[in-house]
Amino acid sequence: MDTPQPIILTITHHDPSGSAGIAADTETAVSLGCHAASAVSAISIGNTGELLGVAPMDDSLLVEQTRTVLEDMPVAAIKIGYLGSVENVRALHSVLRDYPDIPVVIDPDATLADKESVLAPPLWSAMASLLLPHATMVCPNRREARAMAVEADVLDAMAQELLEGGCRYLLLTGVPCKQQLQNRLYDVRGLIREFHWERLPPAAYGVCGTLATAIACHIAHGLTIIEAVSRSQQYTWSAIRDSRRLGMGRPIPNRLFWCER
Repeated sequence: MDTPQPIILTITHHDPSGSAGIAADTETAVSLGCHAASAVSAISIGNTGELLGVAPMDDSLLVEQTRTVLEDMPVAAIKIGYLGSVENVRALHSVLRDYPDIPVVIDPDATLADKESVLAPPLWSAMASLLLPHATMVCPNRREARAMAVEADVLDAMAQELLEGGCRYLLLTGVPCKQQLQNRLYDVRGLIREFHWERLPPAAYGVCGTLATAIACHIAHGLTIIEAVSRSQQYTWSAIRDSRRLGMGRPIPNRLFWCER
């Protein structure tokens, strides 16, 4: 009998264009040989050119969606993206406490369409205090790390502060390094490895979510953290390189690049 596909549960928003969110996570999971179950945390309004707004899901509905899947299916990894409200963070925290053995990968985002949202500071704080202790891996960019690590002033210190908050590993993404971009992998002992990647033209919103989902998929397949991080970065870089312009805005990463050659 064939070995079943590993199942990941992705908890994030719905993006109508498929650039990001549930649709993008599902496409990534399929590309990497996983089945994607999903719980919608918010509904966004947007296209490939811009995000115009977002409405969080009611926290009770988020809990019901998530628990219904977890009680039915052998979920091998959970990926968490945009949650939309402090209430949703608290609700998800209550769920994760009951499933401590499932690896959790977090792509933190508290702002989505509105980078100056007055709701962002309490949402950053709630994620840092309630979700990081359950995380196997957190994948912030520099802006996100700075928003959650309020006591630190340099990147390495930000990473350390977040790791002290309870997560096991942290992948800090998009650090400028000469003509390249650098991603830094940390654990509680400090910097483990640096990865350098050629800069590519910017793709549509959703690249960081694709990376986090790919890491969750590779963990679900049983890879070590370093193997999962290495392969997921290569996969994401290749998807960006083969981006397609499907609308009038920015191109969308081609998450199925490998099957179109």
